[in-house]
Order: sequence, then structure tokens, then C-alpha cells
Amino acid sequence: MRYFKLFLLANVLLCSGVLAAQTPLGACMEQGKKEFAGQDFVRARASFTKCLQLDNKNVDALLSLGGVCLKQDDLDGAQNYFLAALKNMKRSSPYFSYTYSMLGDIALKKGKNKAALAYYNRSLSFNEAYVNSLVGKAVITQAQGDQKAAAEMYKTALAVEPLNLIARKRLIALEPVYFSDEEMLEALKQRYAVLPDKKELSDSDRELFVKMHSAEQRGGIDYLKEKYPKLPADYTAVLFKDTGFAREVLTISGYNALQKQIGQDAIGVFQKAGVRMQDVFDLRDMKGQKIFLPDSSLTDSGFFVYTEALQGRKAYLLPKEAVPPSQDFLDKVAKRVDDLYNNGYVEISRTELEVVKQQTACSDETLRKHLGLYVLPVTKKEKHYFVLARDTGSDHKNAPYYFVQRYRARRNPSLRVPENKLVERYSLWNLKLCSVDGDLLTE
Repeated sequence: MRYFKLFLLANVLLCSGVLAAQTPLGACMEQGKKEFAGQDFVRARASFTKCLQLDNKNVDALLSLGGVCLKQDDLDGAQNYFLAALKNMKRSSPYFSYTYSMLGDIALKKGKNKAALAYYNRSLSFNEAYVNSLVGKAVITQAQGDQKAAAEMYKTALAVEPLNLIARKRLIALEPVYFSDEEMLEALKQRYAVLPDKKELSDSDRELFVKMHSAEQRGGIDYLKEKYPKLPADYTAVLFKDTGFAREVLTISGYNALQKQIGQDAIGVFQKAGVRMQDVFDLRDMKGQKIFLPDSSLTDSGFFVYTEALQGRKAYLLPKEAVPPSQDFLDKVAKRVDDLYNNGYVEISRTELEVVKQQTACSDETLRKHLGLYVLPVTKKEKHYFVLARDTGSDHKNAPYYFVQRYRARRNPSLRVPENKLVERYSLWNLKLCSVDGDLLTE
């Protein structure tokens, strides 16, 4: 994670009281610091390694090497040096919070959130206001789905370090989650989206704020600036003017202009992708929902479809295309197929089903009801067919598999065709299993 500060120079290495510059170790550390400051991490690592050879338990050298390894994305190396530093730290060391926090960063980069959270908590046990650990813990909490708790952690971090850009950016992104009704109403007033004297937030107001906020987070202001040589002054407003964290937001005029502009651009992109103009406004997302609103702007899912189209990926359905099954449904189909195979069924093709119907003269209903055919629908046009291959003791239910194997044996003579006395007896009489109406013959 690039949002964590490495206190290699400020917090770790400026230890002139401990390492006098005139000592060999002090001179070695000074050399490493200069190289690190000059972004020459290869030489800095070599220098700090030499320092460690002078004193293999020196905490400053171990922490410095850990910091260099982080810069070089050598996570395992950094972890080893930080752990070694912990083993050699005196109880009075001021670097416990820093070291545990860096170990948290490493675990987080490795995708080990549980370990990272433990390290951040350990860091905070030494210094409850350690910003790096507060932010790291908030990131994990947010990933776990507790966005409100994450927002409180970002607020705490900003109370300690108001200009922390990572915490501020992430807190802004969570505004729709943690804003009170009063804060949301005020935010809409700042965007000129409601009247100044409005007292209560309505459901439609809340929905509007979420949409405007989402448009801002997706880069809507930059999008407009690219479209307009000079952006109209009433399209944006600036919050927190004359502070270190001034922020530009969309006004309602800007938001409406953005929606219209994106809709127009999307039409061109879909046409370029081969969609006929008469079909554009009937396009749907992969769940079957229309992506254009009556005013020619895009829905939220439409915006996703549009961004996918910009990348050359088709995430829309044409007017006559069927809605594809969901992954959850496909998983259920796969499980059902496994169950069928475990119960002695085999899948046959549509052509093989036609062979069975021709040889038996049975209707689909009769095949399903009396001859063991199982039809598994996936979509309106896609179906899978299964017949019983195991010996059921019923010549009727084993008849379809008999005909399928006999058909397959024409192309592969080595296949074994099972016996079916019922079919063989009927064939002697030049009869099929069903009558002309598709029902079973009775003996």
C-alpha cells in the first residue's frame, strides 16, 4: 500500500544521540541515509547491510533495511528485518508502533488481512493515535463490509493528521454511508440541488445525493472539463475554500449536463460497436434491465455497460437477445447434472434424442413419464437431455439408452450395445414401443 509513510529518515534513522557520526557504524548509517534520500535503494540496501555486519543486532540498521526492502517491494525481506528488529528492541524503544504498523502493511499487501489487522491493533496498543495503523485498520474494516466503523477510523486518523490524503479520500467515498440526514441535506444545498430553506431530507433527495456523489467519484468533473473548452461556472462548486483540502463537487446543473453528455457519448460508442441506431435505446444490461432512461441518459447499470463498451467489451443485450442465466443458476444446473450422473444418467445430444423418438415413436411426454428421459432446461432455447444408462430392471426405462448406444455404435463399433428384450421382441413383430399417438403400446 502506497499510502503509508516510511519513517526511515524522520523516525528511525535520525538517532544521532545513539550513533555518533564519527563511529564506523555511525558513518555507515549516514552513508545509507544519503543514498536512501537520493532514491538509490540498491546502494542504500548494500550500505545498511554493511552496517548490520558491524552490529547484527542494531535496531536502526534492521529497521532501515526493512524500509529499503519495502521500497523495493521485497515483502519477505522487509518482514524478516522488521521481525528481527522487534526481537532486539529495548522495552523503552519508541519504534514499536512503527514496526508493527509496517508488518501490518506487509501482511495487507500479501492479502493476509487477519494477520494485518492483528499487527495494526498491536501497533495501536503502543500508540492509539498512530495514523498509519488507523488507516490500515480502517481499510480492512471497510473490506469486511463495516463501512460505518471504517469511516469513524478515517475520521480519527484525520483528527490526528488533517491533511492525510488517503484517509480523506476514502472518507469522502463513504459519505453516502455515514452522512446523517442533516449532513446530506447540507451537501445537497452546497450543490444547489435543493432549495436553501428546505428542512427535511426526502427519500428522493437521498437518492439524488447518492447519484451525484457517485458521479463525482467516477471522475464526472474531469469528464465535463474534457468536453467543454471552458466549463460553465455554475457546473461545479468548491467546498472548504482556502484550506489544505479544498474540494470541487458537481452542482445540479453540472450533474444534469454530465448525464446528458454521457448519454450522447454512449450512443456513439454503441453505434461504433455495431448496434443499429434503432436498437440503441432498447439495449439492456445482462439482467435484462434497460440501460437508457426516457431522457436519453444512462442508468447506473447503463454507465457500467458504457464503460465496458469503451474497453471493447460487450456487456449489453440486443433487443432480441435472451437474458443469460445467472452464475447462481448455472451453479445449480451443474449440481443437478452431477446428481443425474451419480444416479446413473448420461447426457445425450439433441440429434440422439431425435433418434430415440424416431425408433420408439413416443412423444416427449411419454419419454419423460415412462422411458426415463430427463430434460434439464437452462434457457428458453437451451436444454440438456439425459437417459438412464444403469440397469433399472425396466426394459421400458432402459430402451432410450439402448437406441442411443446402437446409434453411437455405427460410428464406433467397439461400443457395447446393452440387451433389451422388450425392444428386440417388438422388432420381431415390426412394432415400436409407442402407437401413432405417441402413447405406450399395451401388451
